[in-house]
Amino acid sequence: MARPAEPPAPFRIVGRPLPRFDVADKVQGTTLYAADWRLPGMLAGRILRAVYPSARIRRISVEKARALPGVAAVLTADDVPQNALHEDPTGLGLSSFATPVLAADRVRYQGEPVALVAAESEVLAQAALQAIEVDYEPLPGVFDAGTALAADAPRVHPDRENLLIHWKLRQGDVEGAFRQADAVVERTYRTQRVDHAALEPEAAVAWVDGDGVVTIRAATQVIEHFREIAEILRLPHNKVRVMAPFLGGGFGGKEDMTVEPYAALLAWKTRRPVRMMWTRQESLLARPKRHPFTMAYKTGATRDGRLVAQEISLLADAGPYPLLSPRVVFAALVVGCGPYRVPNVKIDARAVFTNNVPTSAMRGFGAMQVTFAYESQMDLLAEQLGMSALEIRSRNFLQKGDRLPTGEALETEAALPRITARAVDALGERSRPSAPSGRVGRGIACNMQPYGRTVWFRDRAQAWIGFEADGALVIRAGITDLGGGQAASLAQLAAEVLGVSPDRIAVHIGDSALTPLAGGTFATRQLYMSGNAVVKAAGELRAMMIPVAASLLEAAEPDVQFAGNHAGVIGAPERTIALARVVKECARRGIPTSLLSGFQGEHAAPIDLETGQGRTFPDYTFGCHAVEVEVDAETGTVRVLKLAACHDVGRAINPQSVEGQIQGGAVMGAGQALMEEVAVEAGINLTTFFAGYLIPTAMDMPDVRALVVESGEGKGPFSARGIGEPPTGPPPAAVAAAIQDAVGVRLMELPMTSERVFDAVRARPARPEHEARGKV
Repeated sequence: MARPAEPPAPFRIVGRPLPRFDVADKVQGTTLYAADWRLPGMLAGRILRAVYPSARIRRISVEKARALPGVAAVLTADDVPQNALHEDPTGLGLSSFATPVLAADRVRYQGEPVALVAAESEVLAQAALQAIEVDYEPLPGVFDAGTALAADAPRVHPDRENLLIHWKLRQGDVEGAFRQADAVVERTYRTQRVDHAALEPEAAVAWVDGDGVVTIRAATQVIEHFREIAEILRLPHNKVRVMAPFLGGGFGGKEDMTVEPYAALLAWKTRRPVRMMWTRQESLLARPKRHPFTMAYKTGATRDGRLVAQEISLLADAGPYPLLSPRVVFAALVVGCGPYRVPNVKIDARAVFTNNVPTSAMRGFGAMQVTFAYESQMDLLAEQLGMSALEIRSRNFLQKGDRLPTGEALETEAALPRITARAVDALGERSRPSAPSGRVGRGIACNMQPYGRTVWFRDRAQAWIGFEADGALVIRAGITDLGGGQAASLAQLAAEVLGVSPDRIAVHIGDSALTPLAGGTFATRQLYMSGNAVVKAAGELRAMMIPVAASLLEAAEPDVQFAGNHAGVIGAPERTIALARVVKECARRGIPTSLLSGFQGEHAAPIDLETGQGRTFPDYTFGCHAVEVEVDAETGTVRVLKLAACHDVGRAINPQSVEGQIQGGAVMGAGQALMEEVAVEAGINLTTFFAGYLIPTAMDMPDVRALVVESGEGKGPFSARGIGEPPTGPPPAAVAAAIQDAVGVRLMELPMTSERVFDAVRARPARPEHEARGKV
């Protein structure tokens, strides 16, 4: 669909690093997050979780818990009106599935919810959990994605095989191309489970209002979950309301429902407010993680470095339930070859059921994992062909108009040569080692990340905009703000079109009953979808008001502009009137000063399921990161010295927010590269405290150089591109390349801990101390 009409450049508000309206309250500690809400008579809600990863529930006895003083409710599966969420995450009818709300006769992962408790205090709720008796019969489980596909593997679900989804992509003659290739590299890469580690844990307060509406104020990325909650309670959809205050981070971890249905069930049962907040231990134990991937890559190239073929097998561990695994694996399939021209491609992307902790959406959404593999392949090919990392990439970069492996044309500029050059140049001179055992190395990695939902979902977002009598502006949109400035960006966009200063704009978000629905904040879609919806609404409102302003100014309509809270005549600064006067005159004439509008995302028929050919995502964001590390050759310790991250954002609506997203994403990617891992052994999660789950701190990372390229080619408002997810992808591959440059070993499994680096250095053949790769 064509983008909304845009006012001419130069912009007055767009492109300025304006402070976000939510920042001051957050700095002062006055923002009320989900768990900060208090209501009279509020109960504490808790979840009893399974202790086994695979077991039959022989019996649940709750009588002792219900008899405890101060316990208001104890619920099991028998008490849930509809104890199943029916979903098809593919959107194509390929994987219809019923996921239990509470385990009834079988538990399929450690931490699966089994019962709910509401009590007068957290202490009493914990006592009630301890009084519940569950008789388990442990059952054989499947704990490895590879063995899950074996014929004799235990079935996670007795009525279906362990293969959840198998996406295919076929283009050209792969076997013939490999026969003609002068260089072939074949390797297997592995990425790990990663936790979102959001600052704010999962939390909600739920109550039944005076009209009988079950209301949930929750830390959620998707207020549209009200529909699923209504189905669980067997209520009409308009009898459930979900409100989302500002979130303390989400990163995909609050895209699936977490606390919402459980708090709602307890409030519905007790008719009292219920507060539920998961402990950090619960969050690390049982909330879905990033998918661990096993990725087998075979890549062929000609002698001059031109790619001719890729054969790829992707295998993801979904845990026991589908959640968003089919979509994650599909994204990995589409961008599995990276930002490069590859004429012959064969990709098989699978997700399998296991009895491990569930996996689902996380920042990067499948496109992040494959970046580690395809960029490592490019480096190894360059080494085999005697080329530099820059040279082999530049010979294969996608350009506008090129065909992707799915057969669709790239409709916007990639700007990869400019992006890569800026990232590399930003590293400056090579650092000197800090100790005799130190070795300094450099690496680069490029990536492409889709933004917006898969086109066959026919995505849509709505926004309402209206003037108050004094010329102030109100925006209502059902987005959720995860801390990335999603709400503030809408104000900046409307300010540009309607000439209202941002400090006179109020933005109301995240209420399924009172704000127009805009879809969840995920898939780097909100700027593309809701941003375009706001610009469209503002443009339509402006068009209705311009004739009124022109008549008041006694000017031709094309000569009228809205700026600085005034309507004026272009080229005549003395001829202005306050927007408030225009609003009042519109009211006198019966011309609306508010409206509801919507933006329809791009849509197309589903892909061919046998070949993967067809339209997939609206557009892509491209980037390149350059990294410098120091490796202690005696201990394997890796220290990041420099990190430059460059992305083409189309247009930076707010450069400060864009740079913050790039810096945060790059640090998150570096954490996955070097230290973060949720360790699971035979289905038992061994990483349930931050003491064992390591995330980067300011002491571990240098200042990230965030570099912004504005090609003006995106499909968001004013040609912006999404930037929330793309920066997480390149760091692992760039760090791996830098480690290889420093000590001559290439690691193919994440995280690249000091132990793994040490073992690899010890195992490699000795190389002369004076040898320097210096390819970046």
